[in-house]
Amino acid sequence: MDMLPKNRKLPGKREQNRIRNRKAILNAARECFSELGYDNATIRDIIKRTGLAAGTFYNSFSSKQDIFVALLTDFLTQMNQDLTKSRRSAGTTNEFIHSAYLALYSATARDPLIYELAHRNDQALQKLFGSGLLRLSMLSLEADVQEAKERGLLPDIDTEYLCAAFFGVAYELSLKVARRAHQKPESADTEAHRAARFSTALFLGGIPELTKVS
Repeated sequence: MDMLPKNRKLPGKREQNRIRNRKAILNAARECFSELGYDNATIRDIIKRTGLAAGTFYNSFSSKQDIFVALLTDFLTQMNQDLTKSRRSAGTTNEFIHSAYLALYSATARDPLIYELAHRNDQALQKLFGSGLLRLSMLSLEADVQEAKERGLLPDIDTEYLCAAFFGVAYELSLKVARRAHQKPESADTEAHRAARFSTALFLGGIPELTKVS
């Protein structure tokens, strides 16, 4: 049975090649940044690892900064989709807070290199996007908090203060998760869940609740 929508057009050969080349370049860049460091990695290093011609590279990207922006944009797009989906499917206050933290920490644990690079270049992000990393990673939070208040999951309190408190807890913990996941990739998922439980307990119950978190 043909499961494709009748009006959906498959990408042509040229578009498929463009997508494949872009993916190869981004994967090579991620590897180079991880092994050599962002500052030390060069476009030549990246091109060499892809096996593509230099002209093919420059058809997709004009600079190392362009690659960084593309990696970060892909990272933030997926993260915000996960955050919105998890928050809007929550049925309780605890689920709303925990799922939001877990989506954030899981994203950073899956791709700690990009998160750490972005965190270290926060001023550059301000110039490129007009906002810092954490703000970019949770653009939809205020709208979701407002909806949660309307559904009775959150009390009718100051939305800006509530979001600021959420940002405050998430900012340093997300970086800590990224660093631990970078050092021990095998523990990335465990670390994300651990940080989510910690943050939820702290956010909802304060210090006394932390004694119940293993």
